[in-house]
Amino acid sequence: MTKRRGTGLLLALLAFAQFISAIDYNIVYVALPEIGRDVGFDAHDLQWVVSAYAVAFGGFLLLGGRMADRLGRRRMFTTALVLYGLASLAGGLATAPAVLVAARAVQGLGGALLLPATLSLINTGFDEGAERNRALAVWGGAGAVGLALGSLLGGVLTEYLGWESVFYVNVPLALGAAAVALKAITPDPPHEIGRGFDLAGALSATVGFTALVFGVVQGPEAGWASPQVLTALLTGLALLGVFLAVEARSGHPLMPLRLLRNRSLVAAMGVTFVFMGTFGAQYYFFTMYLQNVHHYTAMETGLAFLPSALTGMVGTKASEKLLGRIGTRATLTTGLLLGAAGMTVLAVALSPTGGYPALLPGVILLSLGQGLAWTAMFAAAGSGVDDAHQGIASAMASTTQQIGSAVGLAVLIAVASHGSRATGGAALVPGLRTAGLTAAALTLLGVAIALTLRRAETSRTADDGDCDTRASSPALSA
Repeated sequence: MTKRRGTGLLLALLAFAQFISAIDYNIVYVALPEIGRDVGFDAHDLQWVVSAYAVAFGGFLLLGGRMADRLGRRRMFTTALVLYGLASLAGGLATAPAVLVAARAVQGLGGALLLPATLSLINTGFDEGAERNRALAVWGGAGAVGLALGSLLGGVLTEYLGWESVFYVNVPLALGAAAVALKAITPDPPHEIGRGFDLAGALSATVGFTALVFGVVQGPEAGWASPQVLTALLTGLALLGVFLAVEARSGHPLMPLRLLRNRSLVAAMGVTFVFMGTFGAQYYFFTMYLQNVHHYTAMETGLAFLPSALTGMVGTKASEKLLGRIGTRATLTTGLLLGAAGMTVLAVALSPTGGYPALLPGVILLSLGQGLAWTAMFAAAGSGVDDAHQGIASAMASTTQQIGSAVGLAVLIAVASHGSRATGGAALVPGLRTAGLTAAALTLLGVAIALTLRRAETSRTADDGDCDTRASSPALSA
């Protein structure tokens, strides 16, 4: 393991990077109407302010993970933050739709480089067991706070400073974090000369996942049978088939297929897919319920998310303790079951006339389960993976997370809108309730996947099926 100096500063930096990324997930939503009016988007194209980020983020994650492993984690972490900050500046200055969409895509690229670099820094910079569990809990807690505060901050900034401020706020945060990284993270070793970079694998994976995410994101809006959606989905699947064939033959693969024999990593990939397709979609539906049924303002909606943030922090802290006491499998299963119960209680509480207090039991259960599961599923993703592959392993779990988010949201929107064309008021409630109950039921698939993890979560010194003799250190389990 490459030891890091100043682990306290390192952990604060990694948590802050997650906080920045999480804030941006929600901050743009509340500014969309004003962006549409000022920049000149029509109603159909406005979705690309959000979708451009999602498509680039999901498409470039595997490449970002491998670049962190090969080119250096500090290099990629700082590069990602600088890229993110400059793209945010360009977004705030944009006066044309194409420029703003391009800036959002570059932000997504920055996020795709940042997330695997961050997770691999955690998994290689903190010893397995209690120390790493604590680091993952702090990182996850920062994300929970960022998600909840994103809506509130977006509402405040948009109302008082204009939509541009939701982009400008990222600039000093990201560039400041990049400067701190030069002190907090030990310099990377010199790049190893002579090791190939699997260009064919990088191209097929990046274009394939980008096309696949594009098709899934566009499906609900353009129609699943539309030529552009079908072409994107079929192209994406075909290129991913090419990618797997290339990886099987490559001497220096982008994604070593041996990693797929790691039961913990594969289970984590399945759980992240289900998690984001169910838990992650609740932000969208809860916002829709508050704003379109009860006519909350953006600021009121942000305040309504604060109990979720606080409870999520409690969940991540509890997950740190439970991981050491009952193991990853039991912690992950507990979190998913609590979340499913919370979604059920919340869905039942939705009402055209009900007040916010009636929602709190469901919100608290859901957020507590979310905090427990979030930390545990990324602990599972790093378990049994050697240092040389931590970046790509993190990217594999993060890729299924992003695809799960797009697929889950598309499915649940279809469920919510089935048989109804309502866009506001009491008529929305039955569909939102059905979507919540459907998400709760689908979460049980994540429980079934989590149960494939080994019952005993003890440290291992060999990657399951990944005996790469070039590894610079023993494999670690989270």
